[in-house]
Parts: sequence; structure tokens; C-alpha cells
Amino acid sequence: MSAATTSPVDPASPPAVPRTVRTARTAVAVVFALNGLAVATWFSRVPAAREELGLSAGQLGLLLLALSAGALLAMPTAGLLSQWLGAARTVMFATGLVALGLVVAGLAAGLAGSTVGVAVGLFAFGYGSGSCDVAMNVEGATVERRLGRTIMPRFHAAWSLGSVAGAGLGAGAARLGVPVDAHLAAIAALVLLGTLAGARHFLPPAETGPAATPAGGRRDLLAAWREPRTLLVGLLVLVMAFTEGSANDWLAVAFIDGRDLSEAAGAAVFGVFVLGMTIGRTAGTVALDRWGRVPVLIGTILLATLGALLAILAGSGPVAIAGVALWGLGASLGFPVGMSAAADEEEKAAARVSVVAVIGYTAFLGGPPLLGMLGDRVGTLHALLVVPLLLVPTLALVPALRPVRPVKQS
Repeated sequence: MSAATTSPVDPASPPAVPRTVRTARTAVAVVFALNGLAVATWFSRVPAAREELGLSAGQLGLLLLALSAGALLAMPTAGLLSQWLGAARTVMFATGLVALGLVVAGLAAGLAGSTVGVAVGLFAFGYGSGSCDVAMNVEGATVERRLGRTIMPRFHAAWSLGSVAGAGLGAGAARLGVPVDAHLAAIAALVLLGTLAGARHFLPPAETGPAATPAGGRRDLLAAWREPRTLLVGLLVLVMAFTEGSANDWLAVAFIDGRDLSEAAGAAVFGVFVLGMTIGRTAGTVALDRWGRVPVLIGTILLATLGALLAILAGSGPVAIAGVALWGLGASLGFPVGMSAAADEEEKAAARVSVVAVIGYTAFLGGPPLLGMLGDRVGTLHALLVVPLLLVPTLALVPALRPVRPVKQS
């Protein structure tokens, strides 16, 4: 399958890229990176928060459900907000909630020792992050079409780079004994200020098209829920989100509990996973333009399956770490390519991305308690075997991501 028949970009894209598009490309990458920094900062300190609150694996899974619930509730309206307010304003508003949620969760865990307070903070964090996710993916898909080449995975690579930084800072903070509340508050301030500066350089309304009316936005959203292709793309994104999210939520804890690592070492293992994600998303654009979505995703899903099995079952520590890296590499493209596929047709992008995001984020809603309950019975590490069991049948969904309007041979 040649790149000429599988590229997701618009064939009418002009060869000369305007400066506004290049600036917007950088701005979108910055926003993705800062969102990744915020998310990884929290997950890197989950073991510390668990210790402060004295939670079992099952109780921790229920607590993490607050973050997932906030994100899932944001999704049905995030596409409409992006249409009504524009991507830039939606991202600014959403990141304010992310920063507030981080501060509240940190104070509740580090100072108050309040599980309820942490849950409130995580709900706000999740709602803001979910809204930001839809808006920045819609903006990223628009920039991708203006550039005339595949670039969405690189935006997600920027998210992963931010996650690597967050995991690294989290490991360092844990090793140095930095309090959770101080760490989360500092990152919240950095993320908020950086995102406000970056979102100002998103594409102007004249380049993204006129804002939809509330009634028109609702009609588009309802129509998207009846489209078989959109629903199939959403199911694939759901499994890939679970593959990624299970590592985000549980990998550090699983290696601490199952392989007797320290908190700092557990955070470092999570960093290996995110590094694999980053490499896959950076190099993946070249593979996608050359071979197309379907063969590349089949290969990466198989790689994620092998990596997860090695990470969980390998008796050797180095082999398990290599498995973590392969897991991250294989999980890297499913989510961004699914978002790009949902946005193939610009006029329906916001509604379809919102629907795909709702379906995908269901994994974040159900994943934490499912794995937490399994962890109480079989151990946190072996509970992660659910990941490869779900990945194999997902291969049947990959053909749904073929572009809606193929690019003609140049």
C-alpha cells in the first residue's frame, strides 16, 4: 500500500506552507507536551500518594476512577466547545482546570491526607485534561491538513516527551523526598503559563472555518454517533487507550509490588515505557507516509502484545524492562492515528473526534477499577495480562482506519 493512496492529508493542500501554519504547528506541539507533563507528573507520584493515603490496590483503582470519570464526562461537550469557542479558548479553559486539579490533589494527599480531597482534585484534572485532549487533537488535525503531510503522531510524540520529562522529574522528586503537594503545585503553574502562551498561536478562526451554531454542533454530534466507521475507530482507540492507560496507571506500582523495586525505580520503569512511546510516535510518521495506516498499525499492535507479555512474565529484570520499551513502542500509534482518522473530513472533525474520544476514554473509566480488583486477587503485575488479551482481537478493527478520501497519485 503506497503512501500516495494512504496519506490522511488533503490533496488540495498548497505546497507552500504559510507562516501561521508553521507557528501553529509549534504551538500545538508545545500544548501537547505540557499536557503530557501534567499527566505524567501525577502518575509518577501515584505510589507516593498511595502511601500517604494508605490505600490497597483496589482502593487506589477506585480513586483513579475519579480522574477517568472527569475525562469521560468532558468528552461529549468538548467537541461542541471546540466548535463554539475555538480550539485555543477551549484549551486555555481546560488547562486551567488541569492546573487547579493538580494543586487540589497534591494538597489533599500531601497535607490533608484526604482521599475525598484527592478524588475532587482528580475529577477536575480529568475533566480539564479530557476537554483539552479533544480540542488539541482537532487543532492538530487541522494543522496536519494544512501542512499536507502526516504529523499527528509527532504531536503525540511531543505529549510523550512531556511525559518523559514528567516521569523523570517524578522519579527525581521521589528520590529526593520532595513533598507531593509542592511538586504538583510547581508543575501546575508551569503547565498553565506555558499553555496560555502556546494556545495564542493556534490557527486563527479564518483558517479553521466559521464556528458552528449550538444547534448545528449538536446535529453533527448525534450524526457522528450513527456512523459505523466512526464507532469502529472509537473501539480501536478504546483498546489502544487501555493499552497505554494501564501502563500509565499501574506500571510503576506493578513493578514496585511485583518486582520489589523502590518508588524511584518504579517511576523510572514508567519512564522507559514513555520513552518507547516517544520513539514510536516520532519515527511513526515516516512509516505511516510510506506504508499507510493499516500495515503499520498491525505491526505496532503485535509489538505491543509481545512487549506486554515480556514485561509481565519475564523472569529476568533486563528482559522485562526491554518488554516495557516494546510495549510503549507498540502502543504509540493507535491513539493518534485513530484521532487523525476521525478527523479525515475537516467539516465533521470536531464531532467525530469527540465521539471517538468518548469511546476511547471509556478505557480510562473502566480500566483502573478493573485492574485494581484483579490486582487484589492475582497481584498488580499479573493483572496487566488483560492488555495482551485485548490487543489480539483488536487487529480486526484496523481496516476501519483507512482514509475516507484517498490522495491521488502525484
